[in-house]
Amino acid sequence: MRNLELQELEAGLDAIRLSPQEGTVELIVRRPSEGEREVLDEVELDPVKGVVGDRWYAGGRGGRDRQVTLMNSRAAAVIAQTRERWALAGDQLYVDLDLSEDHLPPGTRMEIGSAVVEVTAEDHLGCGKFTRRFGVDAMKFVNSAVGRELNLRGINVKIVTPGTVRTGDAIRRIA
Repeated sequence: MRNLELQELEAGLDAIRLSPQEGTVELIVRRPSEGEREVLDEVELDPVKGVVGDRWYAGGRGGRDRQVTLMNSRAAAVIAQTRERWALAGDQLYVDLDLSEDHLPPGTRMEIGSAVVEVTAEDHLGCGKFTRRFGVDAMKFVNSAVGRELNLRGINVKIVTPGTVRTGDAIRRIA
């Protein structure tokens, strides 16, 4: 599958901007080891372990402000082109939700399933793997002024209250 050019990616902005203020979990992915992806129906979120079974904890990666990453499912659909390729972006929760900083500034708490998470100030800008999988134009797209404003590459959250998250669960802002 060919990667989209910047103009093709930008054509998806109108659909992305229609993301709801309260949303749903569309896809859950656990990364047990480098390059491996497990698409799950449900996952446990733990304040110490992050996504239970994810390499974030096993590898001592990142720090608490990068426990879980959320990516807008509409942005993933535009960039990846098929749902089967969403998980290649490397995020754990793909959500139909407005992830813009205007809507979810750092410190915002959300209930996702029975868990509570808090948006952190840690930037989520993508990496070389994202560029290799989706192309240079995809990286330019998510890191453009509009891409940063809408957090098209996603956001980082830390887990405040442990709980279970399932595909289809509602997401609501609580603070």
